[in-house]
Amino acid sequence: MRLWSINPNYLDRVGLLALWREGLLAQKVLMGCTRGYRNHPQLVRFKGVSDPLLAIGSYLYHVYLEASSRGYGFSLSKIKVFDHSLRSYIPVTRGQLHYEFKLLLKKLKLRDVNRFNALKRVQVIEPHPIFYVVEGDVEVWEKVKALDLG
Repeated sequence: MRLWSINPNYLDRVGLLALWREGLLAQKVLMGCTRGYRNHPQLVRFKGVSDPLLAIGSYLYHVYLEASSRGYGFSLSKIKVFDHSLRSYIPVTRGQLHYEFKLLLKKLKLRDVNRFNALKRVQVIEPHPIFYVVEGDVEVWEKVKALDLG
């Protein structure tokens, strides 16, 4: 499960579709409707807010908006609860954003070279709208992998 902290507009088609599926799974987990994934590290930050279901629903809403802007047929009705105006609700470290962006670039280099080339020069990485940036290294819950883009 990967619930990207970076803005969904960076994701390619494959990444955006996967994010939608995994976000919906996260919603089910936070609703208590699954046996697995209950302790998945990607859910720590959502569990840490006063209303985790509202947080994941609002997260999914922004994924839905990005998908809609590309003409994809995601169903808004799959989101149980959301606040379209909820932004900058959960902190994310600058180190986490940089790590995820490098991870995305590594994936794009293999599956979407045009998008990789378009994004590799990005200097300021925008977070997903539900997050706000704080200083710090990669989040403690992240399972860090070596990322050689060479």
